[in-house]
Amino acid sequence: MDTYDCVIVGTGPAGLGAAFHLNDRKPGARILVLDKSKVSTGGLRNDCKMNFTFPVGFPEETWPRDTAQHYLALVREYLAAPFIATNNLEMYQKRAERLGVRLLSVRQCHLGTDGGLQLIRSLMSELERRGIHVSLGETAVDVDPERRCIVSDRREISYGDLILAPGRGGFRFLQGAMARMGVEYVDNVVDIGVRVETREERYPIVKDYYDPKFYFPDGVRTFCTNSGPAYVVKERYVTEHGSAYYSVNGHAYSRAHDRSGLVNFALLKSVALTEPLASGQELAEMLGCQAMLLGGGRPIMQRVGDFRLGKRSKRDTFCGDLFDFEPTLAGCTAGDISLAMPGKILRGIWRSMKLLDTIVPGVMHPGTIMYYPEIKLYANRPRFVDKYLRAAEHLYLIGDGAGTSRGITAAWASGIRAADGILMS
Repeated sequence: MDTYDCVIVGTGPAGLGAAFHLNDRKPGARILVLDKSKVSTGGLRNDCKMNFTFPVGFPEETWPRDTAQHYLALVREYLAAPFIATNNLEMYQKRAERLGVRLLSVRQCHLGTDGGLQLIRSLMSELERRGIHVSLGETAVDVDPERRCIVSDRREISYGDLILAPGRGGFRFLQGAMARMGVEYVDNVVDIGVRVETREERYPIVKDYYDPKFYFPDGVRTFCTNSGPAYVVKERYVTEHGSAYYSVNGHAYSRAHDRSGLVNFALLKSVALTEPLASGQELAEMLGCQAMLLGGGRPIMQRVGDFRLGKRSKRDTFCGDLFDFEPTLAGCTAGDISLAMPGKILRGIWRSMKLLDTIVPGVMHPGTIMYYPEIKLYANRPRFVDKYLRAAEHLYLIGDGAGTSRGITAAWASGIRAADGILMS
């Protein structure tokens, strides 16, 4: 049996943060990082947008302000991308405040999808140079806490400490591991929303503030704004029962690429299920599958002009006249989002869009597109036994899949925090 001082499952920013910090502080430790994907995964691959201001990305029930700021400074040492300048922020903040809306001032970096891939190649080469073992295309299947052994599709691996950072895509694996290791958790939170796409001149704030963070009264927020060489993509998910659905997302290349003249961003509403306490994961899967049913196996797209009139969008009228740009995610079904999204969630998002149009006039132009669904799974809420994200003896749970982060910088910070716990033990 292969034996390591620490085994890390997941090569996203959480897993990488743990690996680098452990190696920095304890160079002689035998570390294995494995991932079921044949390439490094996680948020670094997807647009590579980084926020360096609390509380963006940091769930406040897990991260006190002082703790988050301490680890953000350490993250900055590893991810030293240049900050993007912001302008005219006070003007937009004043407009927002009059409507009961908050606009956060956030220090941001953006490498783009192409820049993120370059960063990944650099980080993976550095892991190899340091002698950290990396196994891609190897799937973690089971955990045996009594033997301190993790079982993959290739072998059994003995560990001194185990860090699980499987990301949102490893949601089910993480739940199974927690159940086997007696870790209490709740799975009751999910973010549900739409991705908005429009012309840059109808959302001009992006010229002053790359990824504006608006927080609306209905528990709705803007998320992951992309401009310049921007485009919308779909991501495939498979339910526990084998049904597939797609969630949309946004990307942008670095500014070295030609601009598309379009901008996209998500409007997400956080839903916390309480009485009866139910699974946010299962709700997300049901809504995703329902959208596929109504979209013929594809996400749904609808023009704001059609939505305002209470009618579905149609393929033959989707472009032309006021509908004056082609969707960057063409493989969607022109339809009616209101048939697929729960009414309470849709009403909150629509009210937030109207408030946003008052702050940044133009975003609700009739040609603006709403894509559905955009679903973010941050639902695992483990019970930690100490401040280092330790959930059981020799077990640490980190990253977006474990509910300890929402984004690249907070995920990397959670990895460093878990590594500190191992070093202190």
